[in-house]
Amino acid sequence: MFHDLFSNQSKAKRTPKSIPVTLSTRIRLARNLREFPFPGRAETSQKRAVLTKCMDALSEVKGLDDSLSVEVDDLSELDRQVLVEKHLISPELSQVEEGSGIVLSEDRNCCIMINEEDHLRIQVLRPGLDFGTVWKHVDALDSGIESTVGYAYDGELGFLTACPTNLGTGMRASAMMHLPGLVMSKNMDKVINAVNQLGIAVRGLFGEGSDANGSIFQISNQQTLGESETAIIERLDNTLQNIVRQENFAREKLLQDDGTRLIDKMSRAIGNLKTCHLIQSSEAMDYLSLVRLASDFGMMPEKFRTLSDRMFIEVQPGHVQLSAGKPVDPAFRDALRADLLRKEFLRAPHLDPSPAAG
Repeated sequence: MFHDLFSNQSKAKRTPKSIPVTLSTRIRLARNLREFPFPGRAETSQKRAVLTKCMDALSEVKGLDDSLSVEVDDLSELDRQVLVEKHLISPELSQVEEGSGIVLSEDRNCCIMINEEDHLRIQVLRPGLDFGTVWKHVDALDSGIESTVGYAYDGELGFLTACPTNLGTGMRASAMMHLPGLVMSKNMDKVINAVNQLGIAVRGLFGEGSDANGSIFQISNQQTLGESETAIIERLDNTLQNIVRQENFAREKLLQDDGTRLIDKMSRAIGNLKTCHLIQSSEAMDYLSLVRLASDFGMMPEKFRTLSDRMFIEVQPGHVQLSAGKPVDPAFRDALRADLLRKEFLRAPHLDPSPAAG
């Protein structure tokens, strides 16, 4: 069933946008300067030369006016962790010790990493499912940068990258999706297997090797060679639309077949968030996921969907420590996290199951 659904993408229907399953859209381009070795093989002096050259070039690019430029080794460990949790930099860049940098646009929707795995990782993020706008933005930035630095490019292979899996377009397009219906109905593994056969990867909240806490998954293209950027985006977008349809179907079926149990889980989640005194980030994410689901069903005001989306990030370890103003041990973090959640959900209303009855 799942394989047939995802392989027949041309006939996929557009999903109503009444339930925002997709949290955010991101496109990242990997680029390298042709006159320098890749970062993994470069001497520190060469990495510093790349950093200086890229910083100077980016300061002249339209769309990066008033951007923030900083070297990674000038950031504290906590600063780096917060940037990873916001999905602005990769965990790999946060571990680099020397010769790497970050350029952040004023609105924080664009981040360019310098000397991560490649000389440049250009990425643009936006809320919701909006590949068209994101691609237009990142393509314009890429063209502006290319006009000032020479990219490593081969006529047959395309853009040359440190990892062969990025050869060609050098593009990774991805969406962050909230899929509690597929998780609770135990259909998520079937979806993952089906889309993997189409060259689509499914990962956890923070990418490869991370857990899908809160039923949040990062879904992206794997193939970068032999297809144009627009073809890759169209294929991924069709797949995501089908996943949204399957998620909506799974939610409705859960409500119809075992609605009392589902409503009980969502109600308990609200109660736990209002009364907890110690809570880990993974547990908080799972409760927030259920609150968001309740809002999607119309059983809670829409503002609690927005609150849940914000809290998905603010309950992460780095953000909890940022609010405390200093690094703290895990046990104290759990107490601070609980304090934050109690304050945010103190006046949350009881669940109203009447929309389900309708």
